[in-house]
Amino acid sequence: MTGRRAFIHDALSCAGHIALATATLPLLSRRAWAAPRGARVVAEEPFARLEAVGDGVWALVSTPLSGDMTTVANGGIIAGRSGVLVIEGLMTVAGARWLGEQARQLTGRWPTHLVCTHYHSDHVNGLAGYAGGEGHVLTHLTAASRDLATRNTPPDPVRASALSTASLIDPAAPTTLDLGGRRVRLVPRLGHTASDVTIELDDPAVTFCGDLVWNAMFPNYVDARPSALATNVRALLRPGAVRYIPGHGPVAAASDVARYLDMLGEVEVAARDAVARGIASADAAKAFKFSSGIGEWAMFSPAFLPRAFEAWKRELAPGG
Repeated sequence: MTGRRAFIHDALSCAGHIALATATLPLLSRRAWAAPRGARVVAEEPFARLEAVGDGVWALVSTPLSGDMTTVANGGIIAGRSGVLVIEGLMTVAGARWLGEQARQLTGRWPTHLVCTHYHSDHVNGLAGYAGGEGHVLTHLTAASRDLATRNTPPDPVRASALSTASLIDPAAPTTLDLGGRRVRLVPRLGHTASDVTIELDDPAVTFCGDLVWNAMFPNYVDARPSALATNVRALLRPGAVRYIPGHGPVAAASDVARYLDMLGEVEVAARDAVARGIASADAAKAFKFSSGIGEWAMFSPAFLPRAFEAWKRELAPGG
């Protein structure tokens, strides 16, 4: 994909609007996103930081509002005795290479497994960066994500090979990945796209949410089915002190996910009302205001809120 088609695709992905927001988002919001929340930072670059969130588990928190789009999406590293899992192919080959190198420094070995939570460009474009290390890295994703990633990303023979030889995640039931003394659940879900995956651990209690969850940032509804999004986010919540790694934004606690659900709920109420009254999505979005209890949500593009209303309109239409 080149030229205009590539631009249009990136503009529709999470990355495109984050890039647009870099120059316009208030400095205070940028600082709040970049500030560590009590976790131990083991590596940091202008584009991302790596936080320890448990024994042998690290969260990659991307900070693209610096203007550096090397990674864009969040990701992570999970280490076992016999395997090392990295999460997300990220936006660029350089970003994936950086995360692979961090995995090697922290665990003593190159990644053996990669999971992509969905097909959007900031989660798969750079996966070729994991090739050329010490041994083969096995990519895991759903067949739907593989097919859409193959169709919608710029041609790259290394990425194409990784996708064509990927281990396909069962779309109907969780898959367990044994890293040696550490079992990781790959859970098929949907809502942000028609085929999402979360990565879940019990010890430590950590969930990598993909783009089902955005923390303090309004999500991209470009491929969303809104009711499924809310349902699957609720299903992520577990008892106890779980750390939730969102697709974008700082590491979250259950209270942050609950606030996110409240925000999704306010959008749903307003969107359903707009559809019932025949109000255009753009006009409904223009009139919409979050309640004071929801707090602030970074809005990466003026298109994001109308897109959310339009997604609800599609779902609520007859046959939607």
